[in-house]
Amino acid sequence: MATFSEIINSEKPVLIDFHATWCGPCKMMGPILQDVSRQVGEKAKILKIDVDKNQKVAAKYQVQGVPTLMVFKNGKMVWRQSGVVPANQLVEVLEKNI
Repeated sequence: MATFSEIINSEKPVLIDFHATWCGPCKMMGPILQDVSRQVGEKAKILKIDVDKNQKVAAKYQVQGVPTLMVFKNGKMVWRQSGVVPANQLVEVLEKNI
């Protein structure tokens, strides 16, 4: 299995959803991310990271609240936003970085 740093070093944009199982707004992101995945297909990756199971990664990127969404390309964070983000906005961010 690829490490987090290997995944974010992709030339394709990678959308990371830092979430928690107990978080209501995080649950709302599930169908939104499925919609984004259908729209961008193979042009981008989407990865969900449970902050309770991956505390080191969450701490490294200073995730204070969930959901926190980030887009990485070639290992660099190119976008970040906390809270529920609509699918069309996420698709727009990914398209800009493809």
